[in-house]
Amino acid sequence: MELTYDCEMFKKTFESEFTWLNGFMRNVRRFGYKNAAFDPMSGKIWTYNDLNRDSNRFANAMKASNVKKSDVVFVQLFNSPQFLFGYIASQKIGAIFNPANFNLSPGETAEIIDHNKPKVYVYDADIVQTAIDALSLCKHKPEVVIAVNVTSKEFPLPEGHILYDDYIKDSSVENPPIDFNPYFYDEVVRLQTSGTTGTPKGVPLNNVNEVLSAHDVIMHFPLNPTDVTMNMTPWFHRGGLHSGGPTPTLYAGAAMVILRTFNPKNCIDYVEKYGITFMTGVPSILTLLAGRQEKHPKDISTLKGIITMGSPLEKEACIRFQKVLTPNIFNGYGTTESFWNTFLRPFDLPEMAGTAGRSCTDDEVRIVKVYDDKKAEPDDVVPTDNKTEGEIIISCPCKSTYSYVNNPEATKEKFYKGWMYTGDIMFQHIFVILLDFETKVD
Repeated sequence: MELTYDCEMFKKTFESEFTWLNGFMRNVRRFGYKNAAFDPMSGKIWTYNDLNRDSNRFANAMKASNVKKSDVVFVQLFNSPQFLFGYIASQKIGAIFNPANFNLSPGETAEIIDHNKPKVYVYDADIVQTAIDALSLCKHKPEVVIAVNVTSKEFPLPEGHILYDDYIKDSSVENPPIDFNPYFYDEVVRLQTSGTTGTPKGVPLNNVNEVLSAHDVIMHFPLNPTDVTMNMTPWFHRGGLHSGGPTPTLYAGAAMVILRTFNPKNCIDYVEKYGITFMTGVPSILTLLAGRQEKHPKDISTLKGIITMGSPLEKEACIRFQKVLTPNIFNGYGTTESFWNTFLRPFDLPEMAGTAGRSCTDDEVRIVKVYDDKKAEPDDVVPTDNKTEGEIIISCPCKSTYSYVNNPEATKEKFYKGWMYTGDIMFQHIFVILLDFETKVD
């Protein structure tokens, strides 16, 4: 390809430096002494410098265990400081961070271990029996098995396992040397689908996906370094990690509150205590928050917005949330493979409540016809008539790799010509909101 300029420096720089980790490290340099994470459970606070140092401890410990580029670090952790350390540390050594649901059965956990073949397995002490049973069932045996115990209660450490604090205690806090070649197509995170239609599938996310997923949140909230976020859902899924979770928050230079488990009283209290500006949770959680605030009101005036995903937002509930919690309610629709792809913003609500909303800035969403014997072509759309149902398909090249790990059959079934075929059925809704603009002439 012949270009009109010398692109070599751009190409070399972009391909090796367009990574989420570089964004985080910029913030370590810019905002080293600024708060990055609050842990209400322990009362600890991490600045960006602190968070980097503790992540380095884990990264250097894994390097000492010979964990290298593209090795998998499988974790079953509640939202916790150690989850953050693992997310950052894995990228520092080129490994793939693979969080999974801590509620999975031992059989499901063993199946994921056998499929992804992790070198490291990190689990929360509260699910120790699941870990023991899963490791007895799986054929692949991780070389390092680490238990994270963040509670005060003691538990019998299984033979061959090591406590997280013991694993990292002698590790250096210095940035580990980059002895691999970072590349913007490298897989850095591997999520697991919910498994509602079968065994959870591995969803690979590369550096481009991580950076542009962060950008997507930053521009849609919008999010800036003065904000404080709290995601009230588990970080092991896409909405947890990316919607006001670690990925966008730490990339923007903002701060986050680590919520291990949801409790409406605690969440309302934390808004007041930490000055939280954005929260994320499913509509049922917002219902509990509204009930708590109505009965025991706190000063939650710092809230700029609440983002809800996972189920439709009904109009009556939306109006209640806007009145009781914040006028700025957002509602997103998406998938593990593609993050969110339609978004209802505060100016859409409550009028458009109950709909999937508008396509996100870099995405396109269509509803195509459904056939018994073939996929519809991406341009074979249903009429916009409020009644003809079709399948939702999504184009979001910035947030999806359009693939599953080691699963060509599922990849072929779900992805076609740059589109993801969700299997969700919907009709095209005609909805127009007229915005009034007042012009003043001096």
